[in-house]
Amino acid sequence: MTDFSFSLEAVPPFRLDLTAWVLRRRPHNLVDRWDGRAYRRVLTIRDEPVEVAVTQTGPAAAPGVRVQAWGLKPSPSAISLLSMVLDRLLGLRVDLTKFYRFAESDPQLRPLAEKFRGFKPPCFPNVFEALVNGIACQQISLTVGIHVLNRLAAAHGLSFPGKEGGAHAFPRPRD
Repeated sequence: MTDFSFSLEAVPPFRLDLTAWVLRRRPHNLVDRWDGRAYRRVLTIRDEPVEVAVTQTGPAAAPGVRVQAWGLKPSPSAISLLSMVLDRLLGLRVDLTKFYRFAESDPQLRPLAEKFRGFKPPCFPNVFEALVNGIACQQISLTVGIHVLNRLAAAHGLSFPGKEGGAHAFPRPRD
């Protein structure tokens, strides 16, 4: 199994723990995993499952991000594809300077902005995943929606036999 690693930059402030917490939404989410140090997920790149483990290498004010990837041959184009997906997924280049400036002047918003400083608004990797998540998680409850998404990924997502047991990518539209 091929593995490689590379680094990405994030616009400060950035906190991977808070961003992963929002992506997961519930601890039983099997697609977006967090072990207290690394955000893990199986992505589909060039129709192949690729597992990534993302860790933060610097403090929120000077963040660095390290990506370890398994299942894809290392190349500049592979790194570029993974970087684009992770940048979108984790909001690495989102600059919230104007938001923090605005929040500073609002007495109700200021404490929340300070408490969650470094969280970035994540985006799903594609419109299909966003649509399926939106439908599944609004039908009964968020908890039930995550269970439905876990089953969907296990039944139809590409599987990856990772070091910590198998994991599944979110299904592609054709799956």
